[in-house]
Amino acid sequence: MPHPDVMDKLVSLCKRRGFIFQSSEIYGGTGSVWDYGPLGVELKKNLKDAWWRSMVRARDDIEGLDAAILMHPRVWEASGHVAGFVDPLVDCRTCKGRFRADKLEDAQCPQKPSKHPGEHTTCQLTEARQFNLMFKTFMGPLEETASVVYLRPETAQGIFVNFLNVQQASRQKVPFGIAQIGKAFRNEITPGNFIFRTREFEQMEMQFFVEPGTDEEHFEYWKAERMRWHHALGLSPDRLRYKAHEQLAHYARAAFDIEFDFGGTLGFQEIEGIHNRSDYDLGRHQEYSGKKLEYFDQPKNKRYVPYVIETSVGADRVTLAALVNAYREEEVPGEPEGRVVLGLHASLAPIKAAVFALTKKDGQPEMAHRIANELRRHFPVDYDETGSIGKRYRRQDEIGTPFCITVDSDSTKDGTVTVRDRDTLQQVRVAADSLRGFLEQRLSA
Repeated sequence: MPHPDVMDKLVSLCKRRGFIFQSSEIYGGTGSVWDYGPLGVELKKNLKDAWWRSMVRARDDIEGLDAAILMHPRVWEASGHVAGFVDPLVDCRTCKGRFRADKLEDAQCPQKPSKHPGEHTTCQLTEARQFNLMFKTFMGPLEETASVVYLRPETAQGIFVNFLNVQQASRQKVPFGIAQIGKAFRNEITPGNFIFRTREFEQMEMQFFVEPGTDEEHFEYWKAERMRWHHALGLSPDRLRYKAHEQLAHYARAAFDIEFDFGGTLGFQEIEGIHNRSDYDLGRHQEYSGKKLEYFDQPKNKRYVPYVIETSVGADRVTLAALVNAYREEEVPGEPEGRVVLGLHASLAPIKAAVFALTKKDGQPEMAHRIANELRRHFPVDYDETGSIGKRYRRQDEIGTPFCITVDSDSTKDGTVTVRDRDTLQQVRVAADSLRGFLEQRLSA
């Protein structure tokens, strides 16, 4: 069965509950640029932390890096972005719309949305012209005398130019990797689908440097390893697949995407790429900089420019995939309106537990506050005393909180509380002073 299209409902939920807002909304918004609200920033941080733990902290063969966004302009000449990072662009003289010439089948005619640009009788499309996707700016006090610099369109080049710096400082031996999380910027012609394709986005990239001739086995290893990571996030295996690139980039020896099924017309789309980039990147930077970027293998007494296996994940795309994967609507006996649930993996949930006082009397709020304050030292915790207990449960279900803790009249007598599970709806009594251990065990399962 095809997965339903939940994007419109999800966009509404994300704004209403504080996950994601349109950037500069009070001024009419900025096209395809988004702000992460209180819950969204926690969700995305949890996702990035999960990636960093698996890539850097859990391994001894990958080092971390945080390279600058602004780089020497020659970096982008060497990488090929200045000359080749372009999309073919066409304009419509009638509606003044602008479209990618190679993606017209994905676009809608503004005058007749049921047709693609060029299919409507009044469309007048121009000849295609090349449009560079990099944002350009100037470094220096006066624009006419300043140096042209670019906002980086990817984070990988900061890793390549620091290859020897990191290798020598960390005393790593090939094979080893360098990992980085950071912002990148692309002046996309046709962005859209909420946070799936944006002009400002965040990448989680790892470049793994290997000896030429061993690249194929490392490529297969990382291909399998990255799919396992997505499964561990709770993404449904039936919504994930590999897709081989039909046409390889000029630098690539092999390339696969991991795609996620977003449902509806969007369907399967790339959320991560795994590429065998050969020695193209280090070789180009060696050529343009005039600096040797070779690795000396002492035991084998030989020098070589390493090949690179790249894993590149879109943090925003995986965040969207996690939200789509988690969204569900359920019937609840006795409640005609049912409930909306974000069944997020516990490691990703912005709030781990919510604490309620059943009533505002008999010392229940005071006890609930004490419990919330104690747990807050260990987990992100919400305290809510507004509305009926049912409405409070529904609010927490909608933002993906795994557990709700209720203090009632018995709690102040025997020191126990009710803990409700988001997914099973089961409720158990737990001693208040055992809550931390109870939650830790279940949140780490």
